Amino acid sequence: MAYPGVVDDLRICARLGVPSRVPVFALGEEFDVEMFGVDYREYIRSPELMVRCQLAAVERFDYDWILLHPDDYIELEPLGVDTIADQRMPPAAIRTVPATRETLRHLRVPDTWREGRMPAHLEALAGIKQAHGDSLVVAGRVAAPFSAVALLYGISDGLVLIYDDPDLFRDTADFFVELMTAWGIAQLDAGADAIWLGDCVAASGFLSPQQHADFALEPAAIVSDALRAHGGVVIYHGGDDSREHLELQAPHFEVINVGEGCDLAEIKAAIGDRVCLSGNAHPIGLMNCRDLAEVEAETRRIVEAGKPGGGYIFNTGEGIPRQTDPGVVETMVQTAKRFGEY
Repeated sequence: MAYPGVVDDLRICARLGVPSRVPVFALGEEFDVEMFGVDYREYIRSPELMVRCQLAAVERFDYDWILLHPDDYIELEPLGVDTIADQRMPPAAIRTVPATRETLRHLRVPDTWREGRMPAHLEALAGIKQAHGDSLVVAGRVAAPFSAVALLYGISDGLVLIYDDPDLFRDTADFFVELMTAWGIAQLDAGADAIWLGDCVAASGFLSPQQHADFALEPAAIVSDALRAHGGVVIYHGGDDSREHLELQAPHFEVINVGEGCDLAEIKAAIGDRVCLSGNAHPIGLMNCRDLAEVEAETRRIVEAGKPGGGYIFNTGEGIPRQTDPGVVETMVQTAKRFGEY
């Protein structure tokens, strides 16, 4: 099980120190919901169901954290984005809003304890924290401003604004700096120890390094700084395996979750003295291993690449697919714990 002191170890890692052992996280929510036979349409609206499912996942798989991240649209639905969920899949957008000045003029920061699914999310965070206290890292989530603009307007229309109307893009991102700061603080006040700052639309698959620097980094860093000032640890996640992008991110964040397609030892050597690293474990690659000995070997390789000198948290680079063999996840977590001892 997670252990008393894991929250302190997270903070030590974020400061580039050496913890008592490597904290072991995994992006397992969709997998966990599938494992326990929960209908996603009910899960995303029921604090009791979220708490019960996630506590069962910690009991079964021995994660050191719970990241409550049912989907990307919790704070966007009150702004006019319509979504649809499936029994086995998180909500996806079926209608975004027009990318216009008129839309921006009518945007307002939602009341986090009254609107949409936000109250359920906050209640679930509070319930998880009450159940485990500081023996488990409890993490909330917000969309970074760049990705939030793209999700609000639709990814294609949002990204086109970079070229057609960069001022509208930046002004909408400024609105999301305000919204995501308020939403992140509400989650910290509800009991979260950390905030996952998701920015996958700003990653190298969409943006050049220069575009990443010009449009994504500053608004995300402002949100991160505000949440850190409020006492939270912030984990920035673009899912990047581009060294250029990761090097640009390093001065702006305290923890970066690294994508799967790079050599963690190389990234550690390049920026590990400036920012805490997590991630890089490839959930699909592990799922496709021929036997559990391969899962153990690959997990050990990643841990031993990130662990030296501290400033490292084990995590997957992206979400664990829901069809993954539970034995793979159990082996991954226990191997990371065994080889994560200092």
